[in-house]
Parts: sequence; structure tokens; C-alpha cells
Amino acid sequence: MILKIEFENFYSIKDRIRIDFRAANINTALARELKHNVMEWNGVPILKSVGLFGPNASGKSNILTAISFCCRMVLESHLNNEGAVFNFEPFKFDGMQDKPSKFLIDFVCENVEYEYAFELTKSKILAESLYHYPVGRRAKVFVRKADGTYSFGNGVIAKPGDVVLNTSDKNLFLSRASSMNREIGQKLYRYFMNQFLLGLVNVNDMMVLDSFNTYKRVILKALEICDTDITDIDVRKEQIPAPTVVPGQAELSYRLVDILRFKTVHRNQPDVMFDMDMEESSGTRKLFQILLRLLDVVKYKKGIMMDEFDMGLHTRLADFILDLIHASEGSQLLFSSHNTNLIDVKRLRRDQIVFVNKTENGATEVYSLYDFKDFRENMDAEKGYIQGRFDAVPYVDSSVECIKQLLEE
Repeated sequence: MILKIEFENFYSIKDRIRIDFRAANINTALARELKHNVMEWNGVPILKSVGLFGPNASGKSNILTAISFCCRMVLESHLNNEGAVFNFEPFKFDGMQDKPSKFLIDFVCENVEYEYAFELTKSKILAESLYHYPVGRRAKVFVRKADGTYSFGNGVIAKPGDVVLNTSDKNLFLSRASSMNREIGQKLYRYFMNQFLLGLVNVNDMMVLDSFNTYKRVILKALEICDTDITDIDVRKEQIPAPTVVPGQAELSYRLVDILRFKTVHRNQPDVMFDMDMEESSGTRKLFQILLRLLDVVKYKKGIMMDEFDMGLHTRLADFILDLIHASEGSQLLFSSHNTNLIDVKRLRRDQIVFVNKTENGATEVYSLYDFKDFRENMDAEKGYIQGRFDAVPYVDSSVECIKQLLEE
């Protein structure tokens, strides 16, 4: 379960911004009707979904990329060698290239809250810390300072000095602790690997097979609810040649790899099979891809983030996906969208609707509809957004006269 995520100095993000899943204190009739949008942990209300809305180039994707980068560092930084350069760019203006980028994620793993943070430049990890709340009070697991010194909580990590000796300024201590079989490191590694998922998977990948076999009946029911006429789906393994590069060899070589091919059966022609990739609509393919991932998220109370999750989907299908998350007991979704129909306080609470905007100096800022204290829930939030009341909307002079002048230049 994610409680909050913070980061700064990462691509278009200059100053620290926060994505907060801790629900605001909203006690209106509409908020009470949306009780399924919230779950509770230790008496604290937690949002099941948060949506990012804003114009192109405002930084929505950079927010999701920052979270992905944070997770990947935990999962992969122990593999970095001495020449590694971290794959990101700090904010390019105001001297920020010389300052560290910072990340913090506050989450719950196995019913214990953890607060993990690190700072780095493109070439060096500067600081790192991990705190937990084993009995409801904040306690140190470890702190790593910029001068290379460490301090540790009593008895939390076995032989931490051995891990320190094997951790360079290219490795996160947490990542290295996991690779050296330290219990808390492995537990949190599994959390970032299995519980907080970064986007969708390729439906042709063999790893999808178990999910499909597990959820086939539910997927077919969901497709029926979404008004497709697909009554059955069959999966087959195929082998295709994939190009491989052989060192010292100019020409490409090829090897056979296993992939999955999905075939669909429709109500009106049960004896004819259709190829999912070639013959189904883009909306059907996208919905199938989302369902393969999301049903696992819902069943096992995981979290997932999706950039423009509803691209190519009818707005009612986007509603269905949100309903799937909100009907779950403990799953979470962070998404970005250009679908203004979702900016609706009858569907999402005000603290679930987060606007992403770019300031005059090119920096990304975020704020929620809840931050607008003069907004009343009997107002039309979508209309207000389109009119520019919340700023995070593109201003485009697309009048015929303006376009004529552009074409005449």
C-alpha cells in the first residue's frame, strides 16, 4: 500500500512535489457516496486511486517516470559497476543540474509502515535512509550520509558492516542488502518487485500465460459487461525468429523465441476464430491487456500505475476500470489521463483529482481539486477545468482566422 511519494529535481520537476494517497478530511454527502474509493489502514483513510490531469508537456509522464526510476533503483542498482551513470536528467534551469535529485516513498509492507528515501546525482548516490514503524513509532533501520558514514537501528539488519563494504556510491544500500540475503532488504525488494507494478505487460509474452489461465473466466465476464460480443478466447504458443546481435559478427543472427497468440470467438460466428492482434479493435486489445494485469492487482491487493491508461478506450470502459479498482478491498491505481469526463466529483473525490501544470519557469507543479476551497461539489468540475479555472489546461488559439494567418506565413 502506498501512502505518499515525493521527489524533486527530476526532468521537469524542480521543487519537491507530493503524490498523496492519504485521504483528505472530506465529509460531504458526495464523499460518503464514494466510500468505496477509500480503504482504511490503522485508522487512516487511504485513497484507492489518484488521477493526474493536465495539458501535454505539463509533466504527468515525468511524475510516473520518477516513481519508476525510484523503484528500478531499488531493484537494479546493486548491479551497477564503477562506470555507471544514472539514467535521468535533473531540472535544466536555475542551476539545478548541480544539485542532487531526491526521492521518498512512504508505504506499507506486511502491515508495517516504511519510509524510504535517497539522494543522488547522475554519477553518485549521496544519501539514503530507511525508517519503519514496527509498533506505531518511527524507528531507524539505517541512515547513510553524504560523507559515506552509516548508522543503524539496533538489531534490524544482520552484519550491516559487511553490506557497507560491498556498497559503492553506485549502489543503494537497500538494493545491496537484498542481494546479500538480508531479511529486511529481501522483504522490501519483493514489495517493489511484486506489489507495486509499473504499467502493463506485453500480452504476447510467455509470462502472461499463468494470469490468463487464472483469470480467463473473469476476463470473459468483464468483456461481456463492457458490451463486446466475445464469448471465448483461446491461447496458443508459437515460435518466431527474433534478431540477436553476436559480438564480432556484422550480420544479425536469429533465434526462435516462444510467444503467445490469442484467438477470439464471437457470439454470431462461434465457428470462426479471430486473431487478437490483427483483427480485434485497438480498444478491445487495450482492454484485454489491462484486464490481464489489473485482475491480478485487485485479487492480491497490489498497486499499479498507468500512463494514459484509457487511451483508445471509450469513456465507459475507463469508468469500468476505475470501478474495478474501487470494488477491490485494497488495490491502488495511479493514472494519468486526458479524459475530462473523469473530472467528476460524482465519480472521484476531490482529493483523487490531481492537476499537473507547468509554471512560467518550466517546472511541474501539482495540486488537487481539494486545494480549491471555493469549489463546491454542486459545481461542474469538468466544465470548470475546460474553462481554465484550475489552470492545468492547454490554452490553444485555434480560431479559423488564427490558423489562416499561420498558413499564409
